[in-house]
Amino acid sequence: MVADSKAATPYFPGFTAVSDQICVRNGIPASTEAIFVPNKAQVKTLVIFAWGDAQPKHVTKYADGFRALYPAAKQIVVLSPIYKALWRTMGQRIEAMKPILDEVFPPTTGKGDDHDGSGILVHVMSNTGGIAYAATLHAYRNKYGRPFPHQLLVLDSTPGSTDLTFANMKRFALAMALGTAKWFPWPFFVTRGLWAIFLYVLNLIEKLLGRTSAGAESVRAVETPELASLEARRLYLYGKEDQIILWSDIESHVAKVRERGWKADCRLFEGSGHVDHMRKSPAVYWKAIHNAWEEASRTSPTS
Repeated sequence: MVADSKAATPYFPGFTAVSDQICVRNGIPASTEAIFVPNKAQVKTLVIFAWGDAQPKHVTKYADGFRALYPAAKQIVVLSPIYKALWRTMGQRIEAMKPILDEVFPPTTGKGDDHDGSGILVHVMSNTGGIAYAATLHAYRNKYGRPFPHQLLVLDSTPGSTDLTFANMKRFALAMALGTAKWFPWPFFVTRGLWAIFLYVLNLIEKLLGRTSAGAESVRAVETPELASLEARRLYLYGKEDQIILWSDIESHVAKVRERGWKADCRLFEGSGHVDHMRKSPAVYWKAIHNAWEEASRTSPTS
């Protein structure tokens, strides 16, 4: 349920809650900014789709990193509880993401004709963040009848294969166990095993209902020009030590989207795991994003 009005949220200091998943903070006023990048390269609005069950204190490290690069940018953070991503229908996920649209594109004509995507950077983390991002793409398409406009899309440790093979089930169960192990008193391997059983049962239910999994729907959306604008440049951040998303799956995806017309850059990290690249190699991580934004600004048709 969307809050009636924005209110400061104690669990996410510095941000105000728009809904139970979406929090916002405004950029630093120009008069107090110490350092500016050229106007052409300014990020006006940043949307961060956090990884599954990410805690605000961890997501804040990314928001603060972006603030150091682009202090004037309005920041919108989307938290992604795994159970909501998996149990909700696509319609429910779309409804939950609708508040993002008015935060990124304050109502003007109501038709979206003036939305050119300039100054908008979207940062997606892991497959669960990708599920929320995909719902946002659908929400925008439903409202305005065209692809969601943005200038740069950064995909950190996503997307991976969504086929529920035995190997993938082990990886997905690991991801879910890492986010929820603190809730349970028993050993970690028990939590991982329970999540594996849950995924298996969920997969059976979806097959019986003829329903596409949330993960598969999200990957399909990211690969669909009618939903994700071809004008948005892409940057993929991933690593060979990722135990949840295979680097080879990401590279296969990159090859596919390049064939479909997207401009995509890649940065392969060594020695860091799933959504761990910023922590292990912060200078390289932020430089890759800054360089990609500069290139997206240089080649954007609205520049």
